[in-house]
Amino acid sequence: MRAGSDIVERPSPDRIREWLTEVTDPEIPVLTIEDLGILRDIRQEDDGVRVTITPTYSGCPAMMAIRMEIVRTLNARGIDRVRVDEVLSPAWTTDWLSERGREKLRAYGIAPPAGKAQGKSALFGEPDAVACPQCGSERTTRTSEFGSTACKAMYRCEDCLEPFDYFKCI
Repeated sequence: MRAGSDIVERPSPDRIREWLTEVTDPEIPVLTIEDLGILRDIRQEDDGVRVTITPTYSGCPAMMAIRMEIVRTLNARGIDRVRVDEVLSPAWTTDWLSERGREKLRAYGIAPPAGKAQGKSALFGEPDAVACPQCGSERTTRTSEFGSTACKAMYRCEDCLEPFDYFKCI
């Protein structure tokens, strides 16, 4: 942390968490890392700050960009030494998405996960009912198991006829 005088004020983890609400998912830019539930821990250390995140899935290509944005955001606030750790256990689940994040997905045109994660079968089974984020109809049909990213599937609404992404329940 930069010292402009003899006294260096250390921001609290809550203040750092507030700053990190600026960091968004590069694949779904309306969601912050807080909305996604991937921001796990913030710790003050003698020489800087350690931030712990959990990827939505192992090998997620967005994690490098998120890591860099965390460092950039904290550097801009005067924290020079930032360490970002990724933890894989417990594995991330869509249950960690905040209610605010689910509403942001819907408003962005992506149907949020339906129901709760129930293990690997949630990746390949048919979800309960996927409501169209455009009109709210539950008369929807999956057109592709995979959408623009591996964590989304493509659907089509039978009422308004609009295609949309569905964020899979994992």
